[in-house]
Amino acid sequence: MSASSLPTVDAVTAALATVKDPEIHRPITELGMVDDVAIALDGTVAVKILLTTAGCPLRDRITNDVTNAVSTVAGVTSVKVELDVMNDEQKQALRSHLQGGRPQREISFAKAGSLTRVFAIASGKGGVGKSSTTANLAVAMAQQGFTVGIVDADVYGHSMPRMLGVETPPAIVDGMIVPPEAHGVRVVSPGMFVEGNRPIAWRGPMLHRALEQLLADVFWGDLDILLLDLPPGTGDIAISTAQLLPGAEVIVVTTPQLAAREVAERAGAIATQTRQRLAGVIENMAGYACPHCGELVDVFGSGGGQAVADTLTTLIGAPVPLLGSVPIEPTVREGGDAGIPVVVSHPESAAAKVFAAIAATLAGKARGLAGRPLTLTPV
Repeated sequence: MSASSLPTVDAVTAALATVKDPEIHRPITELGMVDDVAIALDGTVAVKILLTTAGCPLRDRITNDVTNAVSTVAGVTSVKVELDVMNDEQKQALRSHLQGGRPQREISFAKAGSLTRVFAIASGKGGVGKSSTTANLAVAMAQQGFTVGIVDADVYGHSMPRMLGVETPPAIVDGMIVPPEAHGVRVVSPGMFVEGNRPIAWRGPMLHRALEQLLADVFWGDLDILLLDLPPGTGDIAISTAQLLPGAEVIVVTTPQLAAREVAERAGAIATQTRQRLAGVIENMAGYACPHCGELVDVFGSGGGQAVADTLTTLIGAPVPLLGSVPIEPTVREGGDAGIPVVVSHPESAAAKVFAAIAATLAGKARGLAGRPLTLTPV
């Protein structure tokens, strides 16, 4: 092969710039992962790629993507990909690049200029479907074209990896956590950092530090929306969320049942103390359609969600809407068990359509101070 027909290093590098790291979602050339490009006289191109971790589970995908991209360059006869691992200095440089020079332990979502909408999904008690609601809302928002992340802040009852079918652990780059992605949603959970199904037994200060780490030490990229799946009740995590993310908007999940309504009102009322905005109420398990006759059976009663919204509206003096009522459907539970949310597995179901409508309403809302108590001191 003549020298004039050989591919150039610039051409090969341009092709490599089209390859994105599947976890960080940035070009590998930008991340410093391309260590060397060598072109032989027969048109063979050897590319050395530096992985962020030695046991990278996506090494085969990266190899295939690099091979396919370089093979399109004119004059390339074959591609050889060599994989190595970044040293500590290279990892530190990558982390600094991704953080944009920000100091460690700075929560970008809490900064005044952040464009990420943050929704804290809360409930007064467990068993109302808060986690399945979070998972389906997140995936529905991703389906609508938004870049979405989830923090599984329910430390004791973490279930988001199961709900979304996440089996790949987060990548760690010089202490920075790169969240895995499922169904278009980036997710991180305390359950990803413990072995098997081992329980987590932490007290208040440790819970606060854990939430701070999940927010500050994770490379989220440019998110449009971040959802936090809070534990039920008004305990440490709810208070820490308000301290770390004062601009977060609270969504209360309840069922029509009286007992659930009463505790849901307490979960929403804490926003008056933390000075967070109440984005609305979601009523889950709102009736079951008989599979034989289609008649709607109010298994847990009716009107609970609207009652909670009305009570909270009176309490804070600003409108708190009922965002939607999700019917009882076996496919919601089945999707959670299988790691395939109902908005993916059965998008035409009644529950999936309600989740999609709520997601569109939340994602399309403009920021504002309505519903957020203001601290005003008279002169």
